[in-house]
Amino acid sequence: MSTVDVRPLEGVGAEIHGVDIAAGLSNTQFDTIHKAFSDHGLIFFRDQNISENDHIELARKFGNIDINRFFAAHPDYPEIAMVSKDVDQKDNIGGGWHTDHSYDQDPAMGSILVARELPDSGGDTMFSSMYAAYDNLSDGFKQMLEGLNAVHSATHIFGSGPVGYAAQTDAGGSDGADAKGDGRIGNAAVADTMPDVIHPVIITHPLSGKKALYVNPAFTVRFEGWTEDESRPLMQQLFAECARPEYTHRFAWKPGSIAFWDNRATWHWAMNDYQGKRRVMHRITVEGCPLS
Repeated sequence: MSTVDVRPLEGVGAEIHGVDIAAGLSNTQFDTIHKAFSDHGLIFFRDQNISENDHIELARKFGNIDINRFFAAHPDYPEIAMVSKDVDQKDNIGGGWHTDHSYDQDPAMGSILVARELPDSGGDTMFSSMYAAYDNLSDGFKQMLEGLNAVHSATHIFGSGPVGYAAQTDAGGSDGADAKGDGRIGNAAVADTMPDVIHPVIITHPLSGKKALYVNPAFTVRFEGWTEDESRPLMQQLFAECARPEYTHRFAWKPGSIAFWDNRATWHWAMNDYQGKRRVMHRITVEGCPLS
């Protein structure tokens, strides 16, 4: 088997070359890929031709699969969530800075996204490094944030009625009273009853051991013990810091592309700039662990 070539990218992430995932990974190849994932928090593969079973097998090398509660599942492979947008649909999934599953008590480790059908232009994904966002804070700011925890919630995104963001888009499910969507996102009743969770604002990453900021605009609603109004100015300052251009990379999808990001070390944002075109992606999420 060929030697794995890890090529760091500007801003965040690395591209992995010299492997054919469908042909199987040797222990040495997997160890190199695993280290690159730990070091960078984000890795990409190009020119791969993998089946759904290959996708599932790759995910299981990194851990147990976390079945998404809100995205429509692949009709034949329940482990795979469908991240799609058709020619007649306006709203995409993931169209804003966020990190997946921070609303869970044990947030997901990572997500592996495989391009299945792409528009001829548009549909890139932006990524940002939470390692870099932390590293570039002043020592005094870091010290102040060390003692803070934040509250993360799924209800305002996936819940039903006027508070549910997804229910107000054409991706939202039909299970909420006010939902008007096509069911790409559903299970609003589950989101309505999910308790909010608390995570440290600064985490020690469980894989790399590095410090990272752990807040995000989609699911972080306030600091523990603070009101939303009190939290907003500092939250907005942190969100702006995390999205600085020098921490980001814009990934242009091509046929055969795969992205694997660490939800504890990165943010991402799916661009919605391909109206009237079809885009279909398959996503598998890998289980994580408690954060400290």
